[in-house]
Amino acid sequence: MTKILLIVFALVEAAAGLALLVMPGVASSLVLGAPLDTPTGLVVGRIAGAALLSFAIVCWQVSNSERGGVATGVVSAMLVYNAVAAAILVYAGVRLKLQSTLLWPAIVLHWFLAAWCLVNVWLTRRKQATV
Repeated sequence: MTKILLIVFALVEAAAGLALLVMPGVASSLVLGAPLDTPTGLVVGRIAGAALLSFAIVCWQVSNSERGGVATGVVSAMLVYNAVAAAILVYAGVRLKLQSTLLWPAIVLHWFLAAWCLVNVWLTRRKQATV
């Protein structure tokens, strides 16, 4: 289950990261309904894209390893990332009134991935405790 989760992360985050690196204004418009139309916004969007691409690489590499502890650490980090990302997107939609066709699907995706991580970490730790 951990391997599949990490592969899904690698693919999803690579796509999002590449979109932010190449077209930060378009990517933000699709998710938030507002472009990153300042030079600062474009730089921050591209840095976020680089970070997501880095997550994707780590997830891909760890999914191919035999180390259970390292994979659990990466999944724990992705749990935090997805929960916080979902909360920030909810804030953007509810409090900042940002709207787009992809905002709520992105929120659902991040909450789903966070829940998947939580279950995965819980099952892994439960399995380790019984061994």
